[in-house]
Order: sequence, then C-alpha cells, then structure tokens
Amino acid sequence: MSRQRSMEAILASEYVSIGELTRLTGARYSTLKFYTEEGMLPFEQAEENLTRRYLRESTVELIYRIKRMKTDGLSIPQIKAALKEER
Repeated sequence: MSRQRSMEAILASEYVSIGELTRLTGARYSTLKFYTEEGMLPFEQAEENLTRRYLRESTVELIYRIKRMKTDGLSIPQIKAALKEER
C-alpha cells in the first residue's frame, strides 16, 4: 500500500487519485466510485499500473456541481442528463 501524499502535494498536483478526491471534497469513496462508473467523472488511466487519475481542479468543481444538483432534488439520471448537456 502506498503512502498518502500530503495535502500540500495534492493541491500542487494536476492529477489526483479517487482517494485524494475524497480528502479534497469530503465525498465518500463509494459515491465517487459510483459517479465514475456512471460516466459522470471523467478520468485518465495510466497503463503501467491501471490507476485512474482525475484532473484535480475540474473534477473537484464537477463534484461540487453534482452535490448542488443533488441538494436541489435532482435524481442521478437528471444530473447525468444535465452534465451531458454541459459537455
């Protein structure tokens, strides 16, 4: 198991892991994994170790947008449709 990076190192990185996204946003790991599997959170996958990497700034903003939509009462299908329209 790898050692956790410091918050300073995470904030300086262009790419982060799903675990680091949980630390940045307070969202649960299982929630972010679900959003990823549903195609709501885009990622890149490094072939050498198959680790999913997320662009830090845009993904954190996207997670907060999804949280706001959920707070506003939108369902997952509605959120997915709204995100698809934005792209």
